[in-house]
Amino acid sequence: MDNRVPPRAAGPGPRRRDRHGRGMRGPIAPPQVPLAASRAEVFADLVQDSVERLERRWPQLAEVEFLVLEVPRLEGQDSVALWGDEAVPLGGIMPAREGRRARVVVYRRPVEIRSKGRDERAALVHEVVVEQVAELLGLTPETVDPRYGEE
Repeated sequence: MDNRVPPRAAGPGPRRRDRHGRGMRGPIAPPQVPLAASRAEVFADLVQDSVERLERRWPQLAEVEFLVLEVPRLEGQDSVALWGDEAVPLGGIMPAREGRRARVVVYRRPVEIRSKGRDERAALVHEVVVEQVAELLGLTPETVDPRYGEE
């Protein structure tokens, strides 16, 4: 009687389960469950919700491109000279140019650092989007969203 174990058919690779049949069988949560969404995806969804809320009132925002970036870029060496005495910006705008639409940018990491929970983060994201849209349109934030500043 031959007690030899036959060689593995496939080349060396990660074992998904241990020899007793235990171990990870698949993903912990299916992709459609919020648990599977990354922080960046959740943040982008907050920005999108805010934009959709404003687009109902301001249809011209359909022509504006909304972006989420991790942090603001430093163009020069001295950030104090760039921003003055202000804190790190939470958002910014880039006016329309030849062949390029206007852009509103929300910086994810500075917003996340200044907010404690999901509700506070959603409120801060909406404030930033409203402020940037108001600056882009040349209006006051209260004109863009009458509930601006309310909690």
